[in-house]
Amino acid sequence: MQTLFINIKELVQVREKPMSFVGGKDMAILPTIKDAFLLVDNGLISDYGKMGDCPELKDVEVVDVSGKTVLPTWCDSHTHLVYAGTREAEFVDRINGLSYEEIAQRGGGILNSAKALQYISEEELYSQSKVRLEAIIRLGTGAVEIKSGYGLNLASELKMLRVIKRLNEDYALPIKATFLGAHAIPQEFKDNKNEYINILIDEMIPRVADENLADFIDVFCETGYFSVEDTDQILDIGTKYGLIPKIHVNQFTAIGGVQVGVKHNALSVDHLEEIRDQDIEALKQTKTMPVALPGCSYFLGIPYTPARKMIDSGLSLAIATDYNPGSAPSGNMNFIVSSACIKLKMTPEEAINAATINGAYAMGLEGQVGSITKGKLANFIVTKPISSYNFLPYSFGNHCIENVYLKGRVVE
Repeated sequence: MQTLFINIKELVQVREKPMSFVGGKDMAILPTIKDAFLLVDNGLISDYGKMGDCPELKDVEVVDVSGKTVLPTWCDSHTHLVYAGTREAEFVDRINGLSYEEIAQRGGGILNSAKALQYISEEELYSQSKVRLEAIIRLGTGAVEIKSGYGLNLASELKMLRVIKRLNEDYALPIKATFLGAHAIPQEFKDNKNEYINILIDEMIPRVADENLADFIDVFCETGYFSVEDTDQILDIGTKYGLIPKIHVNQFTAIGGVQVGVKHNALSVDHLEEIRDQDIEALKQTKTMPVALPGCSYFLGIPYTPARKMIDSGLSLAIATDYNPGSAPSGNMNFIVSSACIKLKMTPEEAINAATINGAYAMGLEGQVGSITKGKLANFIVTKPISSYNFLPYSFGNHCIENVYLKGRVVE
């Protein structure tokens, strides 16, 4: 089945040659074709170009998108979309003056979500999660990573990962799974963290790997959670079981997590609100993708990742939602792109690159999604009539998307 999209006002993120990611000054380059066509064949991008070069085809469905912009779907490389219930009571606690750390010390935060998840059935967890997944697809996300980490015991972590696997089987977008058993210390191990780490290493990681339930392994490397030494140990074992490292680092404090991520060739290091000069230096000349999560900074009122400094230093950068019930309860990548421009001082070109091609790389999907490239999945957004792609981040809070296509088919 072929579908031909014609009279595209501007076809955005066109990459003739496959590339993994962009960084430094190249992040300001966003190749486009004005007055374009796009041909989809059997779910893949088959051809594109200027309307003057549009081929004459028979037996093809034609979609006229006059006045509309087409760009790749967003690639959200950091989410906790599978969770039980919500935490709006903690939202009110923060309004009343409690910090994220204070709420966690009182048994809230991640432990609150873990308690709810341990009691929910797998079927109900799936039902809640698919609603969120469908919502972010309608908002333009066409590839997503989802973490476990709200189970904090073997049975519940496996339950989360099985739900993620089922979502991947049931929906048309690529979904990557991350094992995040090292998300917090369970209440029963608060005085014996090493015992919990031993359970992670001896029981959880081998079982996750044996059942092929995760692509990545993640650790919350942060003061009060898992130290650099803990992270080093957990990533070492995870790597031996074939899990690729992706870690939370430098959210509240900078303790050397970036360096341990680089040591283990982490695919990404995420958060980086408190990044230091030595952390930036450690990331140079590596294939580790820094990932900023501006929705979390917005919701918690903490500093934003210094994207301008990082990009001007030559680094690559991806942006993602961190969609979770406690610190970023929104999976709207359109808001993240706007926030990147408004709060991180990124140009629209840099923000779109960060949310597409670099986001795809940050979850190992750069060969499938993230750009308009022949042979990639036909996962793309058709906007409403807009003046330019700059209007997308400029018009924050407004819904500029008319249709989302996954594998060449419109999402109803």
